[in-house]
Amino acid sequence: MSISLERRGVSCVAELLDKEAPRTCDAVWQALPLEGPAQHAKYARNEVYTMVPRFSPEEVGQENPTVTPIPGDVVYFSFPGGMLDREFKEDKGVEHLPGVIDLAIFYGRNNLLINGDVGWVPGNVYATIVEGLDAMAEACHDVWRSGSVGERLVYRRHEE
Repeated sequence: MSISLERRGVSCVAELLDKEAPRTCDAVWQALPLEGPAQHAKYARNEVYTMVPRFSPEEVGQENPTVTPIPGDVVYFSFPGGMLDREFKEDKGVEHLPGVIDLAIFYGRNNLLINGDVGWVPGNVYATIVEGLDAMAEACHDVWRSGSVGERLVYRRHEE
């Protein structure tokens, strides 16, 4: 799978972890391409993500979960509508959805998935970046430093 920050013109390649997270891999793979406005996390630290409408007929549930993702982890979160703060949903343009899928990449160390409103937020690690992490990390840091306005995070099937 390729993952891109479209405006910055940077991409990386991630290998799906079919053995560790088969349901999550299958759901994401079947739904590709997926994309949305890029956001940089406030609390988790070195995370860039996008939120998309739910795309699987059935929730995949937890598999290969973590609350301490490492650089290169590609993580899937499912949030029911009631879990997200009203202002947050309005800011992200997802207030009309019953729930969302958060697709995230982690580009640096020392991440901790805890939310002040709800506590620990485990996510499914379903892929790992195997090519282009350094360039993507630099671009992700620029999203933090320069802002995310106009940036899109795009997930596609990788063409060799």
